Amino acid sequence: MKLTAGVWIFLLLASLSNSQSAPTNSATVPITLDHNRIIIDVYFPMADGSKTRVRGWVDPGDAKISITQALAKKLGLTASAEKPDQSGKDAGDGARSTQAPRELLVGAMNIHLSAVREATTLPEESIAPGSSASIKLPATVLRNYDVSIDYLNREFTIASPGSIHFEGTAIRASVGATTGLIQLECHVDGEKYTVSFDPGTSVSWLSGELLSRWHKLHPDWPSMIGAVGPANLWGLAAEPTWHVLRIPGIDCGGVELTNGIAVPFDKDTLEWFQKRAGVPTIGLIGADVLLNYRVGIDYAHSTVYLKQLSKYTPPGVDVAGLTLRPEENGRYTVIGLAEHDGKSSVPEARIGDTLLTVDNARVTGGTMGQVWSLLSGSPGDVRTLGLEREGKPLTVKATVYRFLLAVRVASKSKKN
Repeated sequence: MKLTAGVWIFLLLASLSNSQSAPTNSATVPITLDHNRIIIDVYFPMADGSKTRVRGWVDPGDAKISITQALAKKLGLTASAEKPDQSGKDAGDGARSTQAPRELLVGAMNIHLSAVREATTLPEESIAPGSSASIKLPATVLRNYDVSIDYLNREFTIASPGSIHFEGTAIRASVGATTGLIQLECHVDGEKYTVSFDPGTSVSWLSGELLSRWHKLHPDWPSMIGAVGPANLWGLAAEPTWHVLRIPGIDCGGVELTNGIAVPFDKDTLEWFQKRAGVPTIGLIGADVLLNYRVGIDYAHSTVYLKQLSKYTPPGVDVAGLTLRPEENGRYTVIGLAEHDGKSSVPEARIGDTLLTVDNARVTGGTMGQVWSLLSGSPGDVRTLGLEREGKPLTVKATVYRFLLAVRVASKSKKN
């Protein structure tokens, strides 16, 4: 039977309409890897049929949803009285609890949030200083799906359980019944430990006592005092005095994660972290050891998959040696100055200075990842820092040095 052109057009439009309205069981979206943190676009359906786009932080290492109060207000969520979070640790000045959003979109996929009753709302423009995210997607949401994080190709996939064909080495995990937090059995320096698996944070965060012990046993493992580059997490008060250690290898299920940077958990914080995890973990494995991998998380079967896509390891942390604190007003305060060869690596800077520009590029309002990208380079490069000191502008020179030299490690990873 011969069909007219009008009928063909009608059938084509009907087909497109059906394909666009049909629900999808998976979505793959680009990642902005900011300070090793996974940032994606998410969308909220609005009552008038429009969609609101915001930046979302994918954080499998946290159990709580956080959103900004501005976003909560736009979504019509009513906040309750100010209170600390359920862990007993203060969620931040002005933090409130509110009903969590019911749904959001990642790509064309509807992500249901109904299993999470409350969200922590924060008064700042983002959910954390130095971040662009307006909402955090934690393990309590992600655990209802299959998840894939392709660091090398900068892609995040979320799908209905059983929809992703996982590749790589399968590592048996323990998944918290209520939190969705992941624990792995790993070996460090020949000893077996339980370690939380947290692709949502920049570097590994491990027991300070263990880091001190390993440093004494292995003085050849690169170390430094003070947090620079990816180890400069949030500008915490202790970061300028942290003993940061590079660990040659962490073996998890036969996959050796090499040249990881670890910062210390103090005793009290580690006890809080263990209580939240529900097991005697020594801390968490962060994203810096995963950057050469595609990470698959099969929550339904308590399995993590690691497929190595590259073997590249940066020769060190090549940056100007500042430790910074991102402020709520978007500015960055110098809170520490790392030493190199026993001397201050930025001798003209002072603690308390405000960093305004790097090589004339404005840093105020930028993310931690953006600022540290400006402060990076090749050893010997010189960065021109625009600072403010006691209300007066000044310019200083900062040499890029190599910190935490990477070590050559013979890989023991299984073939994928």
